[in-house]
Amino acid sequence: MEDTSTRSEPDSPPEESAEPAPDGPDESDPEAGSGADDGGPSSDAAATDGAPTDDDIEALRERVESEYDFDDFGPSDMARMSAEEWDAAFDPDTWITGDRLLDRVDAELKSRIATRDVFGVLERVREDGEERILVYSDEGYAIIRPTGEVRGEGTVLRDIEPVVALAAMDSYEVPEPPDDWSLPHPDSVPEGSGEFGNLLIQVVAGVQVLAGIALLVASVVVDLNTIVAPTMGIVFLLVGVFLFAMVANARLSDRFRSEEYRDRLRALREAKERPEFVPVEDGVVTDADAATADSEREE
Repeated sequence: MEDTSTRSEPDSPPEESAEPAPDGPDESDPEAGSGADDGGPSSDAAATDGAPTDDDIEALRERVESEYDFDDFGPSDMARMSAEEWDAAFDPDTWITGDRLLDRVDAELKSRIATRDVFGVLERVREDGEERILVYSDEGYAIIRPTGEVRGEGTVLRDIEPVVALAAMDSYEVPEPPDDWSLPHPDSVPEGSGEFGNLLIQVVAGVQVLAGIALLVASVVVDLNTIVAPTMGIVFLLVGVFLFAMVANARLSDRFRSEEYRDRLRALREAKERPEFVPVEDGVVTDADAATADSEREE
């Protein structure tokens, strides 16, 4: 018998690789596919693709200057202006910052609180050893940093942001606040405003009603043989009634707004401390998350 213990099996054909060889250049070659030889765009050119040029910025600045009246620039203009328009119109190097900005914001806010353009309580607080301005009400709060950054929530934040932007402009003249700038006492708020205007409208309405009645009576007593007189009499009566109704509605609206304003004033005066959503305690900002975010931003 033939010994087959040392006989080897015939070699099997080599297995084909499951992954086909790449058609493109070898990935190990650092110069392959870079586009340097075939005229392809470099990474630096791609990074700057789409960035506005100096001509674009100048054109945008001219459009902003023609569209907005910076001599009478108010909160509505600030809310309508986009970030690109703001950057084009104002040079960041000329903005006022630091303690001078806080003083200007303080004076501007006191003037607006005195004229009831802003409803809130103004205080000076500290955060990380630096002074801040705090404005709060029953509907929100805002904390202003010397850098011009504003954070908060509610309607107060919406009212404060354009004020800070105006105060940061060197060309803006901040008014001198009155001595008694704080919110008024609830009992000192009048029932309504514009009483002279209401009285004038009532006089006009009375004249319209009398003219309408006179025309209707004349049409009945005297045979005018025309439809114009009674028609005009009815029109005068309707106009007079409409004007009286408009005055009554205005007085009710003023009374409602005044009562709502007095209620908010009473709520602030009767509160023993700031609202719970205001992150300030004993004159120090206690918002840990905001403080952490500020430190990371400075780094």
